[in-house]
Amino acid sequence: MIVKPTPPRRPRWRSLALLALCLAPLLWPLHHLAERYYQDQLASQNRQTLDLYVANLLGTLHRYEVLPQILGDLPALRGALADPFKLEAVTNANRLLKDITHQSGAEVMYLMDVSGNTLAASNWDKQDSFVGRNFAFRPYFNQAMAGRLGRFFGQGTTSAKRGYFFAAAVRDRERVIGVLVVKVDLDHTETLWGRTPEQLLLTDQNGVVVLTSRPDWRFRATRELTDAERQAIIAIQPYPTQAPQPLTLPVDAWITQTRDIKETGWQVSILAPRILVDRSVQTVMAIGAGALLVAMLLAGLVMQRRRHYIDRIDFEAHARQELEKRVAERTAALEGLNTRLKSAVLERENAQQELVRAQDELVQAGKLSVLGTMSASISHELNQPLAAIRSYAENAEILLDHERTDDVRGNLKLIGELTGRMASIIAHLRAFARRDRHAPESVALQPALDDALALLAKRRRAMAVELVRDLPEATLWVQAGETRLRQVLGNLLANALDALTEKANPRKLWLSAERVEDCVYLYIRDNGPGFSRQALEHAKEPFFTTKTRTQGLGLGLAICESLMRALGGELLLANHPEGGALLTLQLRVAKPGANLQSSEDTSA
Repeated sequence: MIVKPTPPRRPRWRSLALLALCLAPLLWPLHHLAERYYQDQLASQNRQTLDLYVANLLGTLHRYEVLPQILGDLPALRGALADPFKLEAVTNANRLLKDITHQSGAEVMYLMDVSGNTLAASNWDKQDSFVGRNFAFRPYFNQAMAGRLGRFFGQGTTSAKRGYFFAAAVRDRERVIGVLVVKVDLDHTETLWGRTPEQLLLTDQNGVVVLTSRPDWRFRATRELTDAERQAIIAIQPYPTQAPQPLTLPVDAWITQTRDIKETGWQVSILAPRILVDRSVQTVMAIGAGALLVAMLLAGLVMQRRRHYIDRIDFEAHARQELEKRVAERTAALEGLNTRLKSAVLERENAQQELVRAQDELVQAGKLSVLGTMSASISHELNQPLAAIRSYAENAEILLDHERTDDVRGNLKLIGELTGRMASIIAHLRAFARRDRHAPESVALQPALDDALALLAKRRRAMAVELVRDLPEATLWVQAGETRLRQVLGNLLANALDALTEKANPRKLWLSAERVEDCVYLYIRDNGPGFSRQALEHAKEPFFTTKTRTQGLGLGLAICESLMRALGGELLLANHPEGGALLTLQLRVAKPGANLQSSEDTSA
């Protein structure tokens, strides 16, 4: 018997080392993908954080932006400017500014003459009072004297506190007689940034850090300043130092995202430590290396089992019988598994059918919900025209008894116009359900307001409500839809009359309008009980109402809000300082035109 020599076998570790060399390059694309993924994740998170902080900062500034322009017409301030040497006039102005500062939350308000001397201030009774000081060197003073809204951020030379300044000219007709300044404290905004690994900093137009979550970065320059910028810093003194030191940050240590604020010329940046990404990437690489090690061990195990299997084939004849026996057992196990799998598939199909039925029921419930909402909306919007038609019809019956046919004909004409308006409202609701979009139109505000008042004239006279109008003689043209604008005005005026039913005489309703830059503002004010805190928070939500179920559905303000947003405007709710509710309708200015019939009416 000839025995074949067994060929020499390579050591097992050599095969594993060769396999490791083949798999090791896979770690490099894994490192690249992990680094890119975590950088994208961090960038997305930081972008949301940056948007949140910018929105919070702009919200704080916008809240005080219009105060100098509005408060400049107060008689007490004009009296102090007219006679600055009269102690009583100056004292009244000081107290008024102090009260307004406490109510608005501003840091300080002060009034200056045309020379920049401070005549009155809200901090007149404190050690760091601004009274008697001259701030003519500040940019906001020169901007206000030029007729613009003054803006400036800097550290106060008197109080040594940072703040953002808004300034507006106080006019006597066309002549500037003084400047009113509001200073806003932004330290609270800075404290909201908190202590997180990410650092935020805000730089002004000079590239100097003015707000930051790192106090040691404050008032440092992020770039090289020009000679003109250095001279301007010395002249207007915006910082506690006239020569800001440079802020040097390692480029490789931070991942930076920046957003520009065009209104102020600022830049807000969020800096995330690169170590946040490196740690995650290192974790992924450790997991990948561990997986590679496990794969190598598994490969070695497979190789070992394969070698044992060959040995059994070569040296153990009875392994065939054992293998056949195992195959038979495995086949029986697979048949049992196949039976259980068929049962599981059958259960899955039954569950899928139940899911389809549940979805059909959910769709039907959604249709019923939408149908209920549309029914409530149509009922709410057609309520006022139907009431007016009934009133005109009753008057026509009385006029027929007195043989006043001309007046009856006029009532019938008005009824026809109201039915046309009902048709346009229904067409508008149908278009709204189809999500139709109409091109902007030029609509005259005063005629639309007159139509809404005429619709409610009988009710207003019955309630003895005094109407105070302060509307410009020139026609105000706005971007809107004829039907939608009348619908909004009718709802808002009807709500104002509803609020006055809870008040005893005298009852008043004020209407005023003005144009500010590219917007037209319509103010509707009553001397009723005003809005409660709960009503201010939820008044624009559908089906929220303070009335009984028979008086209203709670859809009026929700519909008005939706229509205003569709028109590119805004509806603002507030309480007037002298009592009662104040509704502000903001619309975009349109070019003068003539609309005999709205495109919304013809689109149906």
